Amino acid sequence: MSNWNKIFKPIVVLGVICIVITGALAATNMATAPVIAEAKAEAERLARMELLPEADDFTRVDEVEVENVSDVYAANNGVGYVITSTSKGYGGTITVMSSFTPEGTIKQIKVTEAQETPGFGSNVTDTPSYWTQYGGKDASQPLALGQDIDAHSGATISSKALIRAVNSAIEAYNAIP
Repeated sequence: MSNWNKIFKPIVVLGVICIVITGALAATNMATAPVIAEAKAEAERLARMELLPEADDFTRVDEVEVENVSDVYAANNGVGYVITSTSKGYGGTITVMSSFTPEGTIKQIKVTEAQETPGFGSNVTDTPSYWTQYGGKDASQPLALGQDIDAHSGATISSKALIRAVNSAIEAYNAIP
């Protein structure tokens, strides 16, 4: 048997297979990326409407730059703001949307993305009844775990991450011109 059949032919065949598969994946990504981006934007819009149902629509506020805050939206009819912020939890990044009233209080919060440990950290990120303690809190200063907000038993790291994300949103709210 020649060197071509033993050595080079398998290399060429595997190289061609890799090129074909990479091309197929790139084409699939190009076709689905806009659909995925549109679906994500719509999910974020619906989450903002859920947090501030009195709002007619939202306008992005670009003048606010606070660490760990990705989006600040103002309700067009003046009923408040919705701010998206993140913090590092035990299992990964926790993304939180916080709504604020014009009077300077937190209306409510919602965790939109998290990868916390099921049964422990997920009790903080997947439990709307835990989030209710944030509602009505004064947004003029950062919240403190143990004073303003109770930690969830067995999920201290996730509880701290959630309050850090909300405190970043509070900082952004106070920076709105």
